[in-house]
Amino acid sequence: MIVIGLIIGLIPFAVVGVASLNRLPTIEEVEPHDVVIVYGAGLWGDGPSAYLAARLRVALELFEAGKVRVILVSGDYLWEGHNEPGAMKQWLIERGVPEAKIVQDFAGSDTYATCLRAKQIFGVESAILVSQSYHLPRAVATCRLIGLDAVGVGDSTVKDWGRLRWYIYVAREIPAIVKMAIDLLIQRQPIMGEPESGVTDALGS
Repeated sequence: MIVIGLIIGLIPFAVVGVASLNRLPTIEEVEPHDVVIVYGAGLWGDGPSAYLAARLRVALELFEAGKVRVILVSGDYLWEGHNEPGAMKQWLIERGVPEAKIVQDFAGSDTYATCLRAKQIFGVESAILVSQSYHLPRAVATCRLIGLDAVGVGDSTVKDWGRLRWYIYVAREIPAIVKMAIDLLIQRQPIMGEPESGVTDALGS
């Protein structure tokens, strides 16, 4: 029974590994896509945290390289003073990205919600995902398993700013992958709402 339990417990990790295999290219290697999705990672005051700024920097490089046409920023808007998508949008605008090319998802409370909302609310069928490299296998797998074709381009530069914190986040992927499996199995419904045309409008601008 122990062996069977171990095998069953390892299935989500195997699924993540298979679903993300060969789907984590560099900025130079990645094929162009219409949309890049940037996952929220907290704020420092009213600006992006170091981890979030590093993600935005990757998205900016992708945009400047002509690899993407629209940036979908997804995160929490918990209260007036905690607006992740708003801070992400402002960071990008200050660095030259046209406002019309940035779309905000204010209900991206976690990876699963961001993936599901990108597909069902914003109509995204294929995208580049941007996050820290330890998070991307789960993000890519989640998107693919809900029907959104995805590859991921990751940041690892923040590891040099604090390796202990980095490895704590790496370890957190273990329970996060288990949660991902549960969300997919029960088909959890996060905050959804009506479909939005933001991505389509941005592509046409």
